[in-house]
Amino acid sequence: MDLNLKKDRNVRRKPAVDVSTQIYGKVPPQSKELEEAVLGAIMLEKGAFDTVVEILKSDCFYVEAHKKIFLAMIRLAGKSMPVDILTVVEELRFMGELDLVGGPFYVSQLTNSVVSSANVEAHARIILQKFIQRELIRISGEILSESYEDTADVFDLLDSAESKLFEITNNHLRKNYDSIDRVLVNTMKRIEDLRNKGDDITGVPSGFPSLDKVTYGWQPTDLIILAARPAVGKTAFALNLVRNAALHPRFPKGAAIFSLEMSSGQLVARILAAEAEIKLEKITRGKLEEYEMKKLMTHGVERLAKAPIFVDDTPALNIFELRAKCRRLVHNNGVGIIIIDYLQLMSGSADGKNTNREQEISKISRELKGLAKELQVPVIALSQLSRDVEKRKDGNKMPQLSDLRESGAIEQDADMVLFLYRPEYYDINQNEMGESNKGETHVRIAKHRNGQLDTIKLRAVLEYQRFEDDGSLENPGGPSFPGGGGNSFAGMRPGSGDNDEAKLYIQKGSKMNDMDFGDEGFEDAPF
Repeated sequence: MDLNLKKDRNVRRKPAVDVSTQIYGKVPPQSKELEEAVLGAIMLEKGAFDTVVEILKSDCFYVEAHKKIFLAMIRLAGKSMPVDILTVVEELRFMGELDLVGGPFYVSQLTNSVVSSANVEAHARIILQKFIQRELIRISGEILSESYEDTADVFDLLDSAESKLFEITNNHLRKNYDSIDRVLVNTMKRIEDLRNKGDDITGVPSGFPSLDKVTYGWQPTDLIILAARPAVGKTAFALNLVRNAALHPRFPKGAAIFSLEMSSGQLVARILAAEAEIKLEKITRGKLEEYEMKKLMTHGVERLAKAPIFVDDTPALNIFELRAKCRRLVHNNGVGIIIIDYLQLMSGSADGKNTNREQEISKISRELKGLAKELQVPVIALSQLSRDVEKRKDGNKMPQLSDLRESGAIEQDADMVLFLYRPEYYDINQNEMGESNKGETHVRIAKHRNGQLDTIKLRAVLEYQRFEDDGSLENPGGPSFPGGGGNSFAGMRPGSGDNDEAKLYIQKGSKMNDMDFGDEGFEDAPF
């Protein structure tokens, strides 16, 4: 028997039948004729390839030979060579796959049924539709198979299903370009809305007027990096941002924090300390006087229980799980700001096979920026700094962009980079005037893609886990918001009235039997 014929038969038998096809006895969605028409049009019409390549990838073709032919076309385009019958045949011969696709005769006969390339875009979109249908069938079969496993974690299944479905959207349903007239209409509408709003804050408020004056709040789609050396107060500052966003008297926003370092209990204890103005040490040890216990309940628990704050302490969280959880939080719970503590503890892949840490961190930072754009919310990622700060001999310990740990991609992807610096951390206990600088904290905006650079002075009261504007020293436990006179959140609820049922949600890891859903059953489950 002819060797080429054997190879051709092997190629024809190659497409595997998925689980769902075996169950329902149906042929996967496909259109062999349209695939032939599209490939033929590309070889006949010079501009057809540019139209098709924006819609299809080689995997979108059902017939294996068509995948190889389209891949050869992509290689030719990458070499800036024309795509026609002769060049495609030569490229397939160079790739060693000409006989596998049926030889020169099969490539040339693809053009026989093509009258015009006028409809090539419509044909390509139908092929893409068929491919997406096949992918949905494949993913559904995998989910069916995994769901029957008794050892499967239900949250892992949900994360896996959402990640796989998102990959289809992200890889094959990308947004097309917009003409400037359409963008101008949307831009002018936003400008008019901001003018009518009559307020300087255009994003999620930080709760610190001096910082909001520079940033105008945390802006949607922005990736903000908050970096500092260990024990400077990154987590405490991030929790202040969470509390200030969720309990802001005028612009309350749902806030989610993903903690890869601390447990949810530790985080909530810190938030309670800041809200009730009780020392964290007393709360963690349980050494509270009776009046402090009452204060903790009335000024802490009661107010926070109504706050739209969501805490997830899943360890070793990867970017795919994070993305799936954030989508649910934004779409189902109206979360307006996402905080990750901290970047270097995340993993970039679900299988953990990526061994190059710098590349992995680069991938994570790119994905976080993509997440902010997709969900239209600000994403604040905490980051560690390298030891280069301590190695400087000039005495200047203020962090710089080059101090960001493990990857320069963090600086590149971020819309804003903030550094926390406390002089007393380096045993500098007096300022230039000889005055005590206890608690003095510098928030240095080292990168601001859409605004100015500046250094904001705050005051850290870390025993209460609070940060205040520098002018609030006479009342270190007072509010960060304008208004003064005690805690401005008293009696206020975020949202739109007394029927707001927002609560403090805590997801413990990812195990269903470790979770306490309370007396109301599954209504408060985080999924």
